[in-house]
Amino acid sequence: MNNNIEDMSSHDYKAEFLDLFNQHVNRPGKDKLLDWLSKTDFFATPASTKYHCACPQGLVMHSISVFNVMMEKHYDEETDSIESFAITALLHDLCKANFYKISTRNVKNEETGKWEKVPFYTVEDAFPYGHGEKSVFLIERFMRLKIDEAMAIRWHMGGFEESTGYTMSQAYEKYPLAVKLHLSDLESTYLREKHTSAVD
Repeated sequence: MNNNIEDMSSHDYKAEFLDLFNQHVNRPGKDKLLDWLSKTDFFATPASTKYHCACPQGLVMHSISVFNVMMEKHYDEETDSIESFAITALLHDLCKANFYKISTRNVKNEETGKWEKVPFYTVEDAFPYGHGEKSVFLIERFMRLKIDEAMAIRWHMGGFEESTGYTMSQAYEKYPLAVKLHLSDLESTYLREKHTSAVD
């Protein structure tokens, strides 16, 4: 993947995600997890409503980008598990599956002066269980996580999480994987991904 995500329509991000996941993850329950995932909108939905990857396939694009950053910047073959990297990076935002909806709003066309209905993404959370903790919960319905994986996914938002403080700090001190996922998520979101908001 390039440093900037470009030409979203010409790339099969779902196939790339599945290839990475199947290549690196060999844990009991993974097939059931992927089967459930295929029945959600995970591979079609955005990563945000108007910020990073706010476009069709944005969520899977972001997940792949975070994995690539983690591998490029933080993977140590002597101390790290590539399976743990794949699980945490590719699934950290699983909570956003079935989370966004397309709605419409009136916007004035500057050229014609007429009001037009345009599509935009909005949040409709049917299962308001939090962010990182929701991803952990959903994954563990099908596949067991190691403690450091669960911690990494739970705290990947860092200071952007609603409740942080001492607990998050302790998690980062004890589990390097959590720090690596957080840093990779930040770099991918703010430095590598185009901030597009196109809705097909």
